[in-house]
Amino acid sequence: MNISFFLQPKIDVAYLYEDYSIRQALEKMKFYGYTAIPVLSVKNEYIGTISEGDFLWSICNFEKKEIMEKEPQSLEHLKISDISFRRKYPSVKIDTSMEELLERAMNQNFVPVVDDRNIFIGIITRRDIMRYFVSLNG
Repeated sequence: MNISFFLQPKIDVAYLYEDYSIRQALEKMKFYGYTAIPVLSVKNEYIGTISEGDFLWSICNFEKKEIMEKEPQSLEHLKISDISFRRKYPSVKIDTSMEELLERAMNQNFVPVVDDRNIFIGIITRRDIMRYFVSLNG
């Protein structure tokens, strides 16, 4: 089975760019209600997936913590690229097998999909993968 059948294209997916401020990123995640979201370079290459926990731990660890407690607007000056992602969310290529896709989806809610140049082209959700395997047995 070709996994492109399950692909939600980039145009339909919320994502962040690495040069977004932490405030912009948190506002976008809040708007969509997501707990994790893909992060792209300015060249649209997939960098990783950032989660709420990444933001929380990074904010707690920033050297300017005292300033942020007094002045939350300082989050506008810190970029996503200043945050270290605590968990790896590896991407797959469009020719990945369904079995490998299922294996990846066991540990993450969605699997980022990239082309041969590592350009982000969309995601495949764990829900869609599960529906496929359930339909095989139904």
